[in-house]
Amino acid sequence: MAQIVPPPDFAKLCTLRLGGSMKRFYKTTDCGDLTTAVAAADRSHVELLMLGGGSNLVPPDAMFEGLVVQDARTNVSVVNDPMDWPSDVDLPKDFPNPAGFPPDTVLLRADAGVIWDRLVEYTVAQGLSGIEMLSGIPGTVGAAPVQNIGAYGGEVAGALLGVVAWDRQLNRVCYLSRATLGLGYRDSILKRSRASWGATGRWVVLEVDLILRRSDLSVPVAYGQLAGHLGVETGARVPLSQLRAAVLDLRRSKGMILDPADHDTWSVGSFFVNPVVALAAPVLARLTPEAPRWPVANAGAVKLSAAWLIGNSGIEKGFALPGSRAAVSSKHVLALTNLGGATAAQIRELGDYVIAQVNEHFGLTLVPEPVML
Repeated sequence: MAQIVPPPDFAKLCTLRLGGSMKRFYKTTDCGDLTTAVAAADRSHVELLMLGGGSNLVPPDAMFEGLVVQDARTNVSVVNDPMDWPSDVDLPKDFPNPAGFPPDTVLLRADAGVIWDRLVEYTVAQGLSGIEMLSGIPGTVGAAPVQNIGAYGGEVAGALLGVVAWDRQLNRVCYLSRATLGLGYRDSILKRSRASWGATGRWVVLEVDLILRRSDLSVPVAYGQLAGHLGVETGARVPLSQLRAAVLDLRRSKGMILDPADHDTWSVGSFFVNPVVALAAPVLARLTPEAPRWPVANAGAVKLSAAWLIGNSGIEKGFALPGSRAAVSSKHVLALTNLGGATAAQIRELGDYVIAQVNEHFGLTLVPEPVML
């Protein structure tokens, strides 16, 4: 069912708590209504923005002239039989038969409109292991595969079976398997298709399928900081609820858990992605030995810490440009925040300044993570 409501300002729907108005806004709990609205916008050549939790978006200060669609569907179901998949979706030929999975495997299907952390909370409560390290990440389920969200040694790719999506080019529902999605570090074909399709790419995610294991223990802890917080060695497994609590503690300490009273959380979380560079990249010669770096498997590359690069280019926690209400978080230099009354232009200006400082010191250009309208 669609909700016909006056278009709200972006400031009410985005975690940065800023932005102008929308010319058109459509919120629905019906999949057919959603795809019809998307198709109608495309036929009319109206710019489309699928808005989830607004946690990865820097909206415009001026009115957005396109159509904003919000998926309000919130169903989560366990799927054990291939016949449960919608009959109008052509599954890939190599789509696995759930009957062939180990007996402790659980397949979970979630609507794109489900709040991501509520899904994680649900899986932990149900004793389902696989995404617990992704606790506390804001946004909706539909955005998870677009960014291949990840944290504390895990990515959604590790538990993803595939997605049901609306193909805007072919005007039909389709199924994209994990292999087809081309998942990489904060990347997928869903995200890459924005280059030619705009803020929302060629495919609109409708449902996400996850492969989880029935267990009261977490997957092996793979992130050193998380292991240290838990007081265990990397590779250890701990109760699901214990790992979730530890991840939430760490995220809260960095201002990465949404809190209306804490302006450090008036942000999009990490504003820049960690750069991945070739082993022969000149930037490596300009780093000190303690600069964090992680090998990228089968890529002949290393991933660097954007936070370390920012902190070592002269930008401190709490930094703000003169007269601006946008600031670097007082808890973590990777987040740009709204101190109250900031504009999107000020956020962009601060982001550009950080990029310039890092480039001047290390000869490397950071890439922003959020969508910029």
